Amino acid sequence: MEPSYIFLTMAVTLLSMPPTGFGQGTTRVGFYSKTCPRAESIVKSTVESHFRSNPAIAPGLLRMHFHDCFVNGCDGSVLIDGPNTERKAVQNSLLRGFDVIDEAKAKLEAACPGVVSCADILALAARDSVVLTKGINWKVPTGRRDGKLSLQSDAAKLPGFTDSIESQKQQFARFGLNTQDLVTLVGGHTIGTAACLVFNYRLNNFTNGGPDPTINPSFLPQLRSLCPQNGNNFRRVDLDTGSANKFDTSFFTNLKNGRGVLESDQKLWTDASTRTFVQQFLGEKGVRKLNFGKEFAKSMVKMSNIGVKTGSNSEIRRVCSAIN
Repeated sequence: MEPSYIFLTMAVTLLSMPPTGFGQGTTRVGFYSKTCPRAESIVKSTVESHFRSNPAIAPGLLRMHFHDCFVNGCDGSVLIDGPNTERKAVQNSLLRGFDVIDEAKAKLEAACPGVVSCADILALAARDSVVLTKGINWKVPTGRRDGKLSLQSDAAKLPGFTDSIESQKQQFARFGLNTQDLVTLVGGHTIGTAACLVFNYRLNNFTNGGPDPTINPSFLPQLRSLCPQNGNNFRRVDLDTGSANKFDTSFFTNLKNGRGVLESDQKLWTDASTRTFVQQFLGEKGVRKLNFGKEFAKSMVKMSNIGVKTGSNSEIRRVCSAIN
């Protein structure tokens, strides 16, 4: 039984933070209050509608926002469809939720033509996804513009599931995100799934023909049954066993118990520099307790301000899948 977690439903008021990484633009809470006052409610209702029929859309939208921001900033470039775009990269091949963003954009264009960016729609949808899975609510600074460049090769910048903690730290640090932000944002894996193909190498042939020694021996048979050798590599497996549909701290409990599904996730516990933050989120004795929900909201605001675009290198797209 996973430990209980008191979900935070009150909104956390977060001031807009200066953009990190290489961005030049700024965002603020309530950017569309006069130009498109229903913007946030339209995005919210669209996400809710899709979530009711397919709860898996929530982690899909959260992951898509992360993948957008970590490649040339939060500019909606991952949404652009076409040959050799980010969307075609192998790292983005399993992304879900494009139809949700497209539908929200169509509704917004009907209500407020040419006003709300696709990048902002994605940032708002990510927040709404967390709320729908019983996680914290927060105020999303808006005012991003859409980028006009999307290259498949740039997706290589995304963190990988075999990356060392040092490599992950370096990739996050490029955008002004520290070690605590790293652990916090990876904690978003408390919801969602991964395909067998991204972790089944850990189950049998990791070291000298055996499994990854950091996997709890009692957990190994369960993973092997879900992802047998020569089985379906695209079968989806919960990243947070026992609590995959709730935004809570059980993901960190699983890491502590050797039940992390991804190699890069489990390393958050095996590496001393990141284990401290896992322990703080779990409220273990002897460490300063951190509230995961509140810290996640803060880190999401920081991440969503990476590389905000302004001027001639940006636009407000009429449809999210194509440059104007």
